[in-house]
Amino acid sequence: MKCECCHEKEATIHLTQVIEGHAKKLNLCQECALENGIDLNSPISITDVLLGLGAHPQSISPAATEFDLSCKRCQMTRTEFKKRARLGCPECYNAFMGELSALTKAMHHSGQHVGKIPARQGNEARITAQIAVLQKDIETAIAKEQYEVAANLRDKIKALKISAQSLENGDANDA
Repeated sequence: MKCECCHEKEATIHLTQVIEGHAKKLNLCQECALENGIDLNSPISITDVLLGLGAHPQSISPAATEFDLSCKRCQMTRTEFKKRARLGCPECYNAFMGELSALTKAMHHSGQHVGKIPARQGNEARITAQIAVLQKDIETAIAKEQYEVAANLRDKIKALKISAQSLENGDANDA
């Protein structure tokens, strides 16, 4: 089997990544693997796979190949970030936003980190999220001059706020 990067040498490194139920296989020769930052002497970290270190040269952005991005504050480079899978300082979040976005999307299948909600606060959090969505819907309805729809949404928000208060009072009574 030939290397998928150079199409010349025999592929000796075989990577498999499953994204949304579809397996993506990448077959590389040792030279192309080294050129793409895959260290053959150490195990491949999950961030290497998720951040696409084994990507085809055509899919790597020109900016990424011209220079190694680094954090202005702690001087951590893109290569170090991918190797350590940890950020060096708070400014790294801005410096490596592209990589972090890709990593979050690959891990959560969304552009936003989705964490767990404690059971006691789950209902309150859901109600708060529903209220936020309804408030945006009200703004949209008003912009479209759909005042009856906006009034109905307002009433739903009031009902949700009442149920949220009863949840809070229920928790206070439990204590």
